[in-house]
Amino acid sequence: MHEVKLSDGVIALSPLCLDDVEAHLTGEDELLVRWLTGGPGTREGVEAYIRHCQEQWQTAGPLRAFGIRAGTGEVLAGTVDLRFAGEGLAPGQVNVAYGLYPSWRGRGLATRAVLLASQYAANEGAEEAVIQVEPENPASAAVARRAGFTPGKQTHGKDGTRFNWYLRELHATTR
Repeated sequence: MHEVKLSDGVIALSPLCLDDVEAHLTGEDELLVRWLTGGPGTREGVEAYIRHCQEQWQTAGPLRAFGIRAGTGEVLAGTVDLRFAGEGLAPGQVNVAYGLYPSWRGRGLATRAVLLASQYAANEGAEEAVIQVEPENPASAAVARRAGFTPGKQTHGKDGTRFNWYLRELHATTR
């Protein structure tokens, strides 16, 4: 697997691995289930998802899922994923989704993760990052605003769920 590790000196992002299963299951709470995963995780389900994520990294697929790692031991604090293709996305757009485990919230880590992941996406060719937030999730909208995203259109998912879009133009950095 292509090793990617991003850091801003406070957090690090690296691809999810099977060693993350237990930390994810332990950290998952009702807010993550409600806003991000859609249902409580099981060991088998999380392992299958991580294997899928690893396959996406290996094949340069449209999904790039990172573990957000914090603290001296780079403990798994949450996840941030990029989807370079998906429902409603225009060419050049990348969807950014994120979630932190309860003990890591309120420290600015999600904003840092969004910024790092967005820069990675820009260097991979994305021109605009999109964060889709349900109106009833003000904490996620606050992360988007702190990361420099501005309000965009409102859409509805296939199941009728309403989303407010937050957008940010991306620019690749010189390598």
